Amino acid sequence: MNYKIVELQEKTVVGISARTNNSSPEMSAVIGGLWERFYGGVYLQIPHKANEFALGIYMEYEDDEKGGYTIMTACEVSSVDENNSLETRKIPVGKYAEFVIEGEMNTSEQLAEIGRLWQEIWKMNLNRSYVSDFEEYRSANPNKANIHIFIGLK
Repeated sequence: MNYKIVELQEKTVVGISARTNNSSPEMSAVIGGLWERFYGGVYLQIPHKANEFALGIYMEYEDDEKGGYTIMTACEVSSVDENNSLETRKIPVGKYAEFVIEGEMNTSEQLAEIGRLWQEIWKMNLNRSYVSDFEEYRSANPNKANIHIFIGLK
Protein backbone atom coordinates (compact mmCIF):
# COMPACT_ATOMS: atom_id res chain seq x y z
CA MET A 1 0.00 0.00 0.00
CA ASN A 2 1.65 3.22 -1.18
CA TYR A 3 1.50 6.35 0.90
CA LYS A 4 3.68 9.29 1.84
CA ILE A 5 4.19 11.09 5.14
CA VAL A 6 3.21 14.77 5.01
CA GLU A 7 3.11 17.65 7.49
CA LEU A 8 -0.17 19.57 7.38
CA GLN A 9 -1.06 22.94 8.78
CA GLU A 10 -4.20 23.37 10.89
CA LYS A 11 -7.40 23.60 8.87
CA THR A 12 -10.60 25.30 10.01
CA VAL A 13 -13.63 23.45 8.67
CA VAL A 14 -17.37 24.12 8.61
CA GLY A 15 -20.09 21.51 8.09
CA ILE A 16 -22.30 18.97 9.86
CA SER A 17 -21.56 15.91 11.97
CA ALA A 18 -22.93 12.73 13.53
CA ARG A 19 -21.67 9.96 15.85
CA THR A 20 -21.29 6.34 14.77
CA ASN A 21 -18.93 3.36 14.93
CA ASN A 22 -17.72 0.83 12.39
CA SER A 23 -19.56 -2.11 13.98
CA SER A 24 -22.96 -0.39 14.03
CA PRO A 25 -25.52 -1.77 11.57
CA GLU A 26 -26.56 1.87 10.98
CA MET A 27 -23.02 3.11 10.20
CA SER A 28 -23.50 3.21 6.41
CA ALA A 29 -26.88 4.93 6.77
CA VAL A 30 -25.46 7.51 9.20
CA ILE A 31 -22.50 8.37 6.95
CA GLY A 32 -24.56 8.19 3.74
CA GLY A 33 -27.27 10.36 5.27
CA LEU A 34 -24.73 12.94 6.35
CA TRP A 35 -23.33 13.16 2.80
CA GLU A 36 -26.89 13.46 1.39
CA ARG A 37 -27.63 16.38 3.72
CA PHE A 38 -24.26 17.95 2.90
CA TYR A 39 -24.77 17.86 -0.87
CA GLY A 40 -28.50 18.52 -0.47
CA GLY A 41 -27.86 22.11 0.60
CA VAL A 42 -25.25 22.40 3.36
CA TYR A 43 -22.32 22.66 0.90
CA LEU A 44 -23.90 25.74 -0.70
CA GLN A 45 -24.46 27.36 2.73
CA ILE A 46 -20.77 27.33 3.71
CA PRO A 47 -19.27 30.81 3.32
CA HIS A 48 -15.58 31.62 2.77
CA LYS A 49 -14.57 28.23 1.32
CA ALA A 50 -10.77 27.97 1.03
CA ASN A 51 -11.26 25.69 -2.02
CA GLU A 52 -13.99 23.58 -3.63
CA PHE A 53 -12.95 20.32 -1.91
CA ALA A 54 -15.45 18.35 0.20
CA LEU A 55 -14.05 16.72 3.33
CA GLY A 56 -15.11 13.64 5.25
CA ILE A 57 -13.49 13.99 8.69
CA TYR A 58 -13.21 11.32 11.39
CA MET A 59 -12.50 12.65 14.89
CA GLU A 60 -13.31 12.35 18.58
CA TYR A 61 -12.44 8.66 18.60
CA GLU A 62 -13.40 6.82 21.79
CA ASP A 63 -10.29 4.67 21.40
CA ASP A 64 -9.41 3.35 17.92
CA GLU A 65 -11.27 2.31 14.74
CA LYS A 66 -13.30 -0.23 16.74
CA GLY A 67 -14.91 2.40 19.00
CA GLY A 68 -17.26 5.30 18.41
CA TYR A 69 -16.21 8.42 16.54
CA THR A 70 -17.61 11.62 15.07
CA ILE A 71 -17.94 11.84 11.29
CA MET A 72 -18.15 15.33 9.79
CA THR A 73 -18.84 16.39 6.22
CA ALA A 74 -17.35 19.83 5.70
CA CYS A 75 -15.29 22.29 3.70
CA GLU A 76 -12.12 24.07 4.72
CA VAL A 77 -12.76 27.79 5.21
CA SER A 78 -10.53 30.85 5.17
CA SER A 79 -12.61 32.56 7.86
CA VAL A 80 -15.61 31.75 10.03
CA ASP A 81 -18.92 33.58 9.73
CA GLU A 82 -20.12 33.99 13.33
CA ASN A 83 -23.76 34.06 12.20
CA ASN A 84 -23.49 30.68 10.49
CA SER A 85 -25.54 27.92 12.16
CA LEU A 86 -23.19 25.16 10.94
CA GLU A 87 -20.52 23.48 13.07
CA THR A 88 -16.95 24.78 13.10
CA ARG A 89 -14.06 22.45 13.97
CA LYS A 90 -10.29 22.24 13.49
CA ILE A 91 -8.18 19.59 11.78
CA PRO A 92 -4.98 19.80 13.83
CA VAL A 93 -1.52 20.57 12.54
CA GLY A 94 0.64 17.49 12.39
CA LYS A 95 2.03 14.50 10.60
CA TYR A 96 -0.29 12.45 8.37
CA ALA A 97 0.02 9.41 6.12
CA GLU A 98 -1.45 10.43 2.74
CA PHE A 99 -3.08 7.84 0.47
CA VAL A 100 -4.39 8.74 -3.00
CA ILE A 101 -7.17 7.23 -5.12
CA GLU A 102 -7.18 8.53 -8.70
CA GLY A 103 -8.66 7.45 -11.98
CA GLU A 104 -11.70 7.05 -14.15
CA MET A 105 -14.42 5.39 -12.05
CA ASN A 106 -18.06 6.05 -11.30
CA THR A 107 -19.36 6.95 -7.84
CA SER A 108 -20.11 3.33 -6.88
CA GLU A 109 -16.61 2.27 -7.89
CA GLN A 110 -15.13 5.17 -5.92
CA LEU A 111 -17.09 4.21 -2.79
CA ALA A 112 -15.95 0.60 -3.13
CA GLU A 113 -12.33 1.72 -3.53
CA ILE A 114 -12.55 4.01 -0.49
CA GLY A 115 -14.02 1.16 1.57
CA ARG A 116 -11.28 -1.21 0.39
CA LEU A 117 -8.59 1.34 1.25
CA TRP A 118 -9.97 1.87 4.76
CA GLN A 119 -9.98 -1.92 5.30
CA GLU A 120 -6.28 -1.97 4.34
CA ILE A 121 -5.47 1.04 6.54
CA TRP A 122 -7.05 -0.69 9.56
CA LYS A 123 -4.69 -3.65 9.01
CA MET A 124 -1.55 -1.52 8.63
CA ASN A 125 0.97 -0.96 11.39
CA LEU A 126 0.69 2.85 11.31
CA ASN A 127 1.47 4.78 14.49
CA ARG A 128 -1.98 6.41 14.42
CA SER A 129 -2.94 9.27 16.71
CA TYR A 130 -6.74 8.73 16.46
CA VAL A 131 -7.18 12.49 16.75
CA SER A 132 -8.19 13.33 13.18
CA ASP A 133 -8.31 11.46 9.88
CA PHE A 134 -9.96 12.81 6.76
CA GLU A 135 -10.86 12.23 3.14
CA GLU A 136 -10.43 15.14 0.72
CA TYR A 137 -12.50 14.95 -2.47
CA ARG A 138 -10.66 17.08 -5.03
CA SER A 139 -12.71 16.33 -8.17
CA ALA A 140 -16.19 17.63 -8.91
CA ASN A 141 -16.47 15.15 -11.80
CA PRO A 142 -18.45 12.12 -10.52
CA ASN A 143 -16.62 9.83 -12.97
CA LYS A 144 -13.08 10.95 -12.13
CA ALA A 145 -11.65 10.10 -8.73
CA ASN A 146 -9.10 12.38 -7.07
CA ILE A 147 -9.43 11.46 -3.41
CA HIS A 148 -6.73 11.99 -0.81
CA ILE A 149 -7.05 10.19 2.52
CA PHE A 150 -5.02 11.55 5.43
CA ILE A 151 -4.41 9.42 8.53
CA GLY A 152 -3.22 11.30 11.62
CA LEU A 153 0.05 9.98 13.05
CA LYS A 154 1.73 10.34 16.44
